[in-house]
Amino acid sequence: MVIGGSGVDTVVRVGSLPVPLADSVGVPPITEWAGHTGGNVALGCRALGLGVTLLDFIGDDRPGTLVRERLAEGDVDFAHLISPSGTRRAVNLVDATGRRMSFYDARDPGDLRMPRDFYLSHLRRARHVHLSIVDFARFLYDDIAELGVPVSTDLHDWDGVDDHHREFALRSDVVFLSAAGAGERIASVMREILREGRAEAVIATAGAGGSYLMTRDGGRTPRPIPATAPPGPVVDSNGAGDAFVCGFLYGRLAGRAAEDCARLGAVAGAYACTGRGGSALIGPGELAAAQG
Repeated sequence: MVIGGSGVDTVVRVGSLPVPLADSVGVPPITEWAGHTGGNVALGCRALGLGVTLLDFIGDDRPGTLVRERLAEGDVDFAHLISPSGTRRAVNLVDATGRRMSFYDARDPGDLRMPRDFYLSHLRRARHVHLSIVDFARFLYDDIAELGVPVSTDLHDWDGVDDHHREFALRSDVVFLSAAGAGERIASVMREILREGRAEAVIATAGAGGSYLMTRDGGRTPRPIPATAPPGPVVDSNGAGDAFVCGFLYGRLAGRAAEDCARLGAVAGAYACTGRGGSALIGPGELAAAQG
């Protein structure tokens, strides 16, 4: 089960990042793609053959329609409520190498809450819950803990300081984050998550630099996991981190060791870079073949 994090990306392709300061810059055709982190994880896990339900708020608007259509196309069970603020949006600038810069419009009002009678029946059927770091999702932790369902989250570029991410970091069994957020402090942030929270594993992704894994029983030094070469030209890194999460969770639900799960994540993340806007979703056969 995935909770929160759906939305629509507007993708603008530029020659380089940062973009030059100018009144007007010509670009190739601008595209829209429904996904965002929660949608991408739901779609990616479903492409790997897992049964997936996504719970979220969307708007009664055109972006909300795009989200519903994309999830239906990907065979994801989508149960949603209408947000008065509309569907979340982002504008992503993507350069010629596939790197991106995202401008994220979260939209959700601070008092937005998901009713218990909406989500509890779904939680009771879940083998695993992946929480996006939308604010309303933090209020589900008590019920998830009471039901004994394992939970993961992706902190994205958390710097180890911002309070918004801390509860997600400390109350999840598997924690993903980008190594870029904390920079040289990433190892100490990973150790803090393990020391102060309940996580069994913390994984910091570093793009083409691979990833770093720490587990509760694996020592105090992050173990490097090498990157996997993409099976084709790099087109777009949008969704690569979400694909890594999918590969890792696929391995975890199959009972694989944490290092094996991280290698599966690396394969899925590399594959995602070969398509536009998160459209390259690896299947179980391709994942297995890439693992040899």
